[in-house]
Formats: sequence, C-alpha cells, structure tokens
Amino acid sequence: MQTPQNIRVHKDERILEIVWTQEQVSRLPFRLVRQSCRCAACVDEFTGRQVLDKESVADTISAEEVSLTGNYALKIRWSDTHDSGLFTWDHLKSIGDLLA
Repeated sequence: MQTPQNIRVHKDERILEIVWTQEQVSRLPFRLVRQSCRCAACVDEFTGRQVLDKESVADTISAEEVSLTGNYALKIRWSDTHDSGLFTWDHLKSIGDLLA
C-alpha cells in the first residue's frame, strides 16, 4: 500500500489532489471519486454489484469535509449528504490509475 505524501482539496476546481511521490500526482475529480464509493449504500455487500446510479451524482458535487481515517483512508462528507464511504489509499490510487 502506497501512502500519500500530501493531500489537497481544491474545492473551486472540484478536484482531490493526491501526491504519491514527487513524480506521481493524482488529480481526481470529485464526481468520479463520489461515483466510485464502495460503501454498503453504494455497492451490494453480498454481490459486489454497484447499486449507486453513477448518473445520479451531480456534476456539481462537492467535498464538504475531508478527514483522515487512521493512516489508510479518507472519509469524505459530500454535498449530497453522503458520508458513509471510506476511500482507502489503494482505492484512490486505482481511481487515479484509470485517469493516467
């Protein structure tokens, strides 16, 4: 598991920026991160099938509060009031890899 060196929330750009190494930086759009939530409300815990309709996530979604959970994840409270997901470093890295 790779641990970020720095995390920045760019609310005006709706971007979560994660610095993994000096050469590797992920700039993750809020909407994509929210669409990728793996909590029990967004993914069926028995089948693993995503139940969140990705199109229901507004383009204008905003991260209202971002906090560390231990040394392994972020907890994000979204402007649509969703806040039950934890975004592990591995999961955030995989989202960034999709954009690379």
